[in-house]
Amino acid sequence: MATPLKTRPVESRPETEMVPETGEPIVAHIVKTEPGENAAAKVLEARINGTPIEALCGHVWVPSRDPKQVPMCQKCKDIYETYRMFNDGLGETPNE
Repeated sequence: MATPLKTRPVESRPETEMVPETGEPIVAHIVKTEPGENAAAKVLEARINGTPIEALCGHVWVPSRDPKQVPMCQKCKDIYETYRMFNDGLGETPNE
């Protein structure tokens, strides 16, 4: 005699978890900002206070290193490039 098959509800997890990065960074991310916010000021405040910030790609981390020492996150670059297509005035890179 066969045992009846039981099903369970699917457990869904978000694509990115909001866990701050610790240790050495692998890539540099582009900071997600609201209109009128300055990304450099937001990063500086997060470094001083030790508070996590979110990147365009959804990655959350506490900035602590010079981002110029690691390669740029490809997902952040792709998202920024998409923003540039729809927003006149955005520079080639977020620094401009």
